[in-house]
Amino acid sequence: MPRPLEGVRVLDFTRLLPGAYATLLLADLGADVIKIEDPRGGDGMRSLRTSDRRPYFELLNRNKRSVTLNLRSPESRPVIDALAAIADVTIDSFRPSTARRLGVDGATLRARHPRLVCASISGFGQGGPLAEVAAHDINYQALAGLIRPPAAPGPLVADVGAAMQASIAILAALIERQQTGIGSIVEVSIGGAAHAWAMFPTTMELESACYALYETADHEWVALGALEPKFWRAFCEGIGRGDLIPYHHASGAEGERVFGEIRKVMRTRTVDDWLTRFSGVDACLTRVAPRVFERERASEYDLPAAPALGADTHAVLDLAGFDAARREALRRSGVI
Repeated sequence: MPRPLEGVRVLDFTRLLPGAYATLLLADLGADVIKIEDPRGGDGMRSLRTSDRRPYFELLNRNKRSVTLNLRSPESRPVIDALAAIADVTIDSFRPSTARRLGVDGATLRARHPRLVCASISGFGQGGPLAEVAAHDINYQALAGLIRPPAAPGPLVADVGAAMQASIAILAALIERQQTGIGSIVEVSIGGAAHAWAMFPTTMELESACYALYETADHEWVALGALEPKFWRAFCEGIGRGDLIPYHHASGAEGERVFGEIRKVMRTRTVDDWLTRFSGVDACLTRVAPRVFERERASEYDLPAAPALGADTHAVLDLAGFDAARREALRRSGVI
């Protein structure tokens, strides 16, 4: 069956995770994503390896095409213009001044191609005192109050959140273009995406005996999420402690007592024993699985294929109107 974004072409000027994940979502929906990479090594994720694999690049760049283009070369400008002419969407993740200098910012591209939807993912937005400040996910989470020292953050929630916001905004802009015939500029801030997570309660605020991790007899862990009374009742009855049902959201000293009682009970059986006992019971009890990409496990996964660096350069430039002679000239001059 045709996918919903078939026929939509995306020029992906981004680097690293946020942009790559945003365009992955579009590619999986059928968009033709053309990943523009520096001829001198490509996206930095290509060099991030776990064991003998490149899980980050491979996972984030399936269903895409790779074109090498040296954006710093003035000779790249006509190439960018020709590619923009056959595209529906562009997306970059440079600092605002860098995007303008390279000629891939929304204002520059839409001046010649008004039907384009031009998205920018930046650290702290397109203006303001932090607009040109360098940062990564850990910094955005820190500024948003999502980190509890001394623990470092786990999932890259700022990067992933920004990617999701960007893909949703791009889809909305494409729908708007269907109605008006005119594209638009989409701006997403990774710092803003981090702050979006802070709007909601954290597990620290929800923590009580009914919403916690418990160690089992074999030193594995289970997660309990029995926030609703019916789930809490089912859990208490399942562990043979119906007497704890009245203490669903107990706090203070009473809450600590309930925690302690449940901890003792959960350590009497293995994780498999508990999962068997609660099979078919609505108690919101699950195993705590190991991290998917622990170093010693990453090579076990059959990761999807991503394009080799520059694998599609000639095919895409041919589509944009560059004949073999012009492509060869660009190659000799180091532009592609």
